[in-house]
Amino acid sequence: MDPASLTLLVEILDAGNLSQAARKLKMTRANVSYHLNQLERALGLQLVRRTTRRVEATAVGLRLYEHGRSIQNELLAAKETLATLGQSLQGRVRLSVPSGYGHMVMSPWLIEFKRLYPGIVLDVVFENRVEDLMRDEVDIAIRVMAEPPQTLVARELGPVRYVACASRAYADAHGMPTEIEQLRAFPLITSAVVGRQLRVSAYRGDERHEVTLEPTLISEHFPFLRQAILADLGIGLVPDYVVQDAVDAGLVVTTLHQWRLSIFGTQMFMLYMPDRHQTRAANKFIEFMLERARAARTIGEP
Repeated sequence: MDPASLTLLVEILDAGNLSQAARKLKMTRANVSYHLNQLERALGLQLVRRTTRRVEATAVGLRLYEHGRSIQNELLAAKETLATLGQSLQGRVRLSVPSGYGHMVMSPWLIEFKRLYPGIVLDVVFENRVEDLMRDEVDIAIRVMAEPPQTLVARELGPVRYVACASRAYADAHGMPTEIEQLRAFPLITSAVVGRQLRVSAYRGDERHEVTLEPTLISEHFPFLRQAILADLGIGLVPDYVVQDAVDAGLVVTTLHQWRLSIFGTQMFMLYMPDRHQTRAANKFIEFMLERARAARTIGEP
């Protein structure tokens, strides 16, 4: 079998449809479809199932894909070894990070990494989308989730702790909720999934409560939410890292300490494809981020 045919199959299945594969391969869609048909005809087997929007591997197509991906990864590793002989660490890492965590926690880590490895190009996208994380040529994605997708490699970066909080001035003037259900009586500042009701999960030992809330100020941009909390606009429901320094300074107070709160999940994960070749640059970045996250957890432990 021509290795180029396996490469074609890998690109088609990675892209998820013929049009995206054609753009990646710099071919026409008709040309990609023709070569795929020729490969299936030569083998006498159906390798993919086509719908109007996507292609999915058949059982035999998936086995060939795995072989093709292994070959492709070995070739990429060999090329990288030859290209970097005698050179400092080089390469490119495309990273997708959540807007709040990326800006408020990871930014110093990313700057430190860049100083240590100036030959590595960091391409950082700040976004909160969860769907199709790996479709946009992203090498690594950082996300808050309850459970990571089984199709991806997931490395834990640490827990995410939400806090109910307000500025000290707001708390003095209006009081603070002492029970989960009382959150409904206050103007709420938080993030939410567009088009969905906000459901907050609260855990206390084996006890679990879920409350549906209607925020009065919603944004995916956590620095803005922080400003709104400090501006005395209501009760914030945000990850602790958003306001921790203000809490330490006495500017913000927290409540509902007996509950562990969650909106999107309680863990931060680093995600990447299991069968995609990780360059030396990407591997170094993964190792560096895990070390920084581990050190941050140790500092934050009582």
